[in-house]
Amino acid sequence: MKKLVFQGSGVALVTPMKQDGTVNYEKLDELIEWHIQNGTDAIVACATSGESPVLNHEEHCKAVQFVVEKVKKRVPVVASSGSNDTAYALELSRSAKELGADALLMVTPYYNKTSQTGLVRHYNYVADRVDLPIILYNVPSRTGCNIKPETYRELSKHPNIVATKEANGDISAVAKTISLCGDDLTVYSGEDSQTYPILALGGKGVISVLANLLPNVMHQICADYFSGNIEASRTAFLKHFELMDALFMDVNPIPVKAALKMMGNDCGDCRLPLTTMSEQDHRALADVLRKYGLIQ
Repeated sequence: MKKLVFQGSGVALVTPMKQDGTVNYEKLDELIEWHIQNGTDAIVACATSGESPVLNHEEHCKAVQFVVEKVKKRVPVVASSGSNDTAYALELSRSAKELGADALLMVTPYYNKTSQTGLVRHYNYVADRVDLPIILYNVPSRTGCNIKPETYRELSKHPNIVATKEANGDISAVAKTISLCGDDLTVYSGEDSQTYPILALGGKGVISVLANLLPNVMHQICADYFSGNIEASRTAFLKHFELMDALFMDVNPIPVKAALKMMGNDCGDCRLPLTTMSEQDHRALADVLRKYGLIQ
């Protein structure tokens, strides 16, 4: 079996912004410490929830470096380094390695998409040139590109391609991937709402949006499962299912940033083209947060 990057709950960390739209590093420092103190098993920097599409290269690298330096190896740091341009994905991946990241998270090419053969060549090209564990990221609802189970099997042959963050919404495909790849590919849920089913299939955790609000809850759902306390894991998962769902009533990370602000942990708004939530959605999200005792 390839070495695990982490087991449990990795937070897809938001990137806090100041009112002028610049990265709020003071708040980012607070978030990092809070997550480590509350059981987060890994920190994923500058991914979708971290607004990577609107961070320029300098901002992206500076944020990764900041997270690495503040974490100080207490938990693994996974740096997002995917792109629809293979050459730029390699550049970002090399930068992340130089900055001290423990692993890479690489989304599939988007917009130009590619064939399954193109996926194999794209990922192997980077994996051949950067000696860091790579977690693939399959989210066809955003990218228009889906990694098929048979393609996972081919990719898993590379020693540096060790895992996937699976957010294709297809549990049958996840089962087939695990069946085909076995111990050569770790599967993490890329959707909070599928965490328990993927754990039951042999997954090793989740890269979580909900962990931005409740890091201890997501950690414990996984920890209970792995310790054999299956019923406690299932109960907590189902208890928080409505909240998981609510965080996707608008485009991620709009709702999670709104929720953090309502909870008194203001991480700013998202950069354009993402906007603030409608008044109706804001009220609906507040109602869910009250139901869970997160706001008054």
